[in-house]
Parts: sequence; structure tokens; C-alpha cells
Amino acid sequence: MAYCSPDLKESRIMTTEERLIDLEIRLTRQDDLVDTLNTQVYRQQKKIDELEALCAAMAARLREVAVAASQRTAVVDERPPHY
Repeated sequence: MAYCSPDLKESRIMTTEERLIDLEIRLTRQDDLVDTLNTQVYRQQKKIDELEALCAAMAARLREVAVAASQRTAVVDERPPHY
């Protein structure tokens, strides 16, 4: 076991006030991190909502185009009245 002088050993021990300050600093950093993450999650959810709305609009438009195309195909496949 290595020898430590009493002064060095005492300097490693944190006082109650130093520990409290350290904990307050950590808590402040965690609060900031939670706020940052919360903002990011909010932005991502907003973007997801926009993309879902866009996908729904595109799906509706695709259905409209498919219906219109099937109606045109039916008209093209009909025999003219003179046959």
C-alpha cells in the first residue's frame, strides 16, 4: 500500500458543501439535457405528423388517379357503336 501524506489524503475528501455544489451542477446539466431532448422529441413528432399527413394525401391522390385510369381504360375498351 502506497503512503499518502495526511495533507494529500484530506484534500481528496470533499466537504459537504463541495458535494452539494457538485450535485447541483450535475442536476443542472441533467435538466438542460432533458430540456434539449424534449425539444428534439417535439420537433421529431411534429415532422412525423407532417409526413403522415403528406403520405395520406399522396395515397388519396394515388387512389384518384387509379380510379380515373380504370375509367379511361373502360371507355377505351368499349367497341364503337358501328360494330
